[in-house]
Amino acid sequence: MGFGTRISYALRCFFSILLRGQIPPGIAPELIKAPTGAADTTRAAEPALDKIEKTESCDRAVQMLALLQRDGRLIDFLTEDVSPYPDAQLGAAVRSVQESCQKVLERYVKLEPIIASDEDQPVTLPAGFDPASIKFIGNVTGKPPLRGLLRNRGWRATQVSLPPLPEGEGRSVVAPAEVEIP
Repeated sequence: MGFGTRISYALRCFFSILLRGQIPPGIAPELIKAPTGAADTTRAAEPALDKIEKTESCDRAVQMLALLQRDGRLIDFLTEDVSPYPDAQLGAAVRSVQESCQKVLERYVKLEPIIASDEDQPVTLPAGFDPASIKFIGNVTGKPPLRGLLRNRGWRATQVSLPPLPEGEGRSVVAPAEVEIP
């Protein structure tokens, strides 16, 4: 699986988790640490809070994008047409964006692989595995235990420590426009 495919897959998974407004399977609510003074991010059973939590989960997704943009210029990179750049120049840009975004993830989101084996190696999935954590590809037949090649280890967030959200309208801003006044 190429780098572009991996980053695309990782971002889709990450923001899918954030936008659903749910703690991913396998994460105990007590692992979600809110910074001092921030609201508790565990799910409440009360329907009145459901809309607030969904809005906050969208705000948190935008916040994560803002952090990746601020420190790694990820949005600028992903939205730019890179076709006119030579591969060497693009490779240097990718390295810089990757290193900066990696630091953002290390600071705010603790990740662990779902399957801690090397990719392209055989794995056996026993009966009772978590179906939300494993995606089957290829010729899927039979019942567990299933044996196949690990194509992607998958990732699970074990801790999320985002800073408090700003108050007011700024929650939807991924990056403010920059205007230089001469």
